[in-house]
Amino acid sequence: MKRIKLFRIIVLMACVVACANKATQESGFVKVVNGHFVKDGKPYYYVGTNFWYGAILGSEGQGGDRERLCRELDKMKEMGIDNLRILVGSDGERGVTTKVEPTLQVKPGVYNDTILAGLDYLLQEMGKRQMVAVLYLNNSWEWSGGYGFYLEHAGEGKQPRPDDVGYPAFMEAMSKYAANEKAHQLFYDYVKFIIGRTNRYTGVAYKDDPAIMSWQIGNEPRAFSKEALPAFEKWLGEASALIRSLDPNHLISIGSEGAWGCEGDFDCWERISADKNIDYANIHLWPYNWGWAKQDSLIENLPRAKENTKAYIDRHLDICAKIKKPLVMEEFGYPRDDFKFGLGTPTKGRDGFYEYVFSLVGDNAEQGGYFAGCNFWGWGGFAQPKHEEQWQVGDDYTGDPAQEAQGLNSVFAGDTSTLNVIKAQVERMNRLAK
Repeated sequence: MKRIKLFRIIVLMACVVACANKATQESGFVKVVNGHFVKDGKPYYYVGTNFWYGAILGSEGQGGDRERLCRELDKMKEMGIDNLRILVGSDGERGVTTKVEPTLQVKPGVYNDTILAGLDYLLQEMGKRQMVAVLYLNNSWEWSGGYGFYLEHAGEGKQPRPDDVGYPAFMEAMSKYAANEKAHQLFYDYVKFIIGRTNRYTGVAYKDDPAIMSWQIGNEPRAFSKEALPAFEKWLGEASALIRSLDPNHLISIGSEGAWGCEGDFDCWERISADKNIDYANIHLWPYNWGWAKQDSLIENLPRAKENTKAYIDRHLDICAKIKKPLVMEEFGYPRDDFKFGLGTPTKGRDGFYEYVFSLVGDNAEQGGYFAGCNFWGWGGFAQPKHEEQWQVGDDYTGDPAQEAQGLNSVFAGDTSTLNVIKAQVERMNRLAK
């Protein structure tokens, strides 16, 4: 009888320990509860940034600079920026102008281990600083491979690049991706490989790592034609279901621009965001790219940019209230004054736009506001760009990908006025979390 009681006590203690370990492990994960982000039992509103090159910087190969990486993370953490949106890795051959390199996936299933080590190191360092990553796995645009890479290896032949044929022809070619099941399968193999990894430095499986906030299907996934929308929705549903089957711990997001990325179809955006495996909704917003602000009148156009921004956000927030999911505007930017790119040039227009966007995050939080966070594009930090017009191999990485002017949308460590705007918003977010 005593042995039975002792056995029961041992089993009970084991259960208690297991539950405690599980609770400890889960405590750092960002969750969605009743349509709002929660972290460590508290509401989670945030100002984050885009740091797409983080894994490359964390490597010890070409482009790697761990000293700079840690310096950048320390600077962001000091400012209260704890949410970083990061590219898992670039795809395809190297030496292609306007594409990020070095690449992670050289061919389907063939990986550059130095970049994988860089991602491991990045997540380790972010975990030390209690920062979280939103990791995107694909890209509809050419600058990191993405759609074009998978189409080429699915038998569609050499895919065009916008710098050669222009964006209309490029987008027409990319519209084939939505229905190409072979391309999808190649992508799913990649997803399985990445999510199934264990960090070599921490020994923690990716699926168990609280340093990851969300797996994101892609950067601005698009159908690229109205005719492709049904296939596009089907693919996103399959991808999110696969990710959920591989990882029950982390949030899943799409990476969508909103209706702008759904051929202007708000109903499509509602359907993909309402999917049971999608935990929160995304939008992106680019006043200059979308024609709301002109190159020669950025400050003069600021009121119009703000007005259109509010209308775009509000329309998506109405849908979020309907589907009861938080909204994150995870990309937005505004060029430097007079369309100059160099370090130290003024940012009055950008500061005004940032301040306005930040003021909307967490608005009416007490009454159930769903606008929960934003990631400005992008962090340039301590970079010293060498070639203003376009990134070249050997240059510092900035927030602007290889195909864009270096400094166009980057926030550098010396942009004091912009950093002050960000700091003020971080303090406001901290008050909302109490």
